[in-house]
Amino acid sequence: MNANAKALAAGFDLEKLTPEFYDNPYPTYRALRENEPVKRLRNGTVFLTRYDDLVTTYKNTKSFSSDKKREFAPKYGATPLYEHHTTSLVFNDPPAHTRVRRLIMGALSPRAIAGMEGDLIKLVESLLDAIAAKGTCELIEDFAASIPIEVIGNLLDVPHDERAPLRDWSLAILGALEPVVSPDAAARGNKAVQDFLAYLETLVARRRQKPGNPERDVLTRLIQGEENGERLTEKELLHNCIFLLNAGHETTTNLIGNGLVALDRNPDQKQRLIDHPDLIKTAVEEMLRYESSNQLGNRMTTEKVELGGVTLEAGTSVTLCIGAANRDPAQFPDPERFDIARTPNRHLAFATGAHQCAGMALARLEGAIAISRFLARFPNYAVSGAPVRGGRVRFRGFLSVPCALG
Repeated sequence: MNANAKALAAGFDLEKLTPEFYDNPYPTYRALRENEPVKRLRNGTVFLTRYDDLVTTYKNTKSFSSDKKREFAPKYGATPLYEHHTTSLVFNDPPAHTRVRRLIMGALSPRAIAGMEGDLIKLVESLLDAIAAKGTCELIEDFAASIPIEVIGNLLDVPHDERAPLRDWSLAILGALEPVVSPDAAARGNKAVQDFLAYLETLVARRRQKPGNPERDVLTRLIQGEENGERLTEKELLHNCIFLLNAGHETTTNLIGNGLVALDRNPDQKQRLIDHPDLIKTAVEEMLRYESSNQLGNRMTTEKVELGGVTLEAGTSVTLCIGAANRDPAQFPDPERFDIARTPNRHLAFATGAHQCAGMALARLEGAIAISRFLARFPNYAVSGAPVRGGRVRFRGFLSVPCALG
């Protein structure tokens, strides 16, 4: 087994992944963590799998940059994808990151999120009513994917009859973030950015003419800026509206889908949550740890730095494997076990440090309401066929999960 693990680690190449890896990457992550935790890949990048190394990298914004201009220029060229990803909050360093994040966090205040709970419960219950009436369920299309699109649509106050393209745009743009991007995937991503920007230009123009309530309408809040005069440029405004949808859409869809499948595959934990619904908050944290929606992050070194006993030269591209770190036994006892009452649970599903997810409180609320109410309505649900994975390494989730309601 040890020799196999060493061979698995030695042969790992992020640009040449197998179907078995996409199905279950965790044996590979374990092999890397135990044998080559700071793994230098064939293309010169470094792949990190230990929890402590990820925390060090996240918190040292001076030595590890999030600015992607240098990395994305050869990947995308002078394209809409390049402009979008290099303008987004997540792919920038302070002070630009700090300024944009402050404006977005102001629009996602605890008070604002608490005010969303009633509408979120109504949305989930209406989806559950439709599923019950149909008598069958495809977990992703009928439920998991429908929730974040509506929530972000409400945040930006996108009219309901204009929301249909949002999910496809988001999937196309995020799909182009994979380590290897085919020409077709790049073309789809670039077209999605163009179409999304064209739509947002009209939406922003309408909102400038007729502002909404900045306490509830994030787009109005971002347009108006802060009282001290801090505002986003037009380009920052448009691209960070796309970022808000993308950041809150696929990751939350994956949280709900991954969580319900994990409960189905761990019937003792499913029954435990049915018997003790008050465990939903720790259950959601465990779902985030056990099957992290976002599995990879990236940084670039700005200076020579040592990490895990390995010296990295300035300009080294670093991949942070969240999925591996969240199963590191040095941080999580018995990490391969799914335990809905696990505490403490300082997982990295939302990263940590300056780039910790701005929308994590909203994602937690969506996950808790969706999963607890689905389980309460359909306690005997069961996955009724082979789930189809999304075929991605960065974002881990399902494209479809057939489900019997019991």
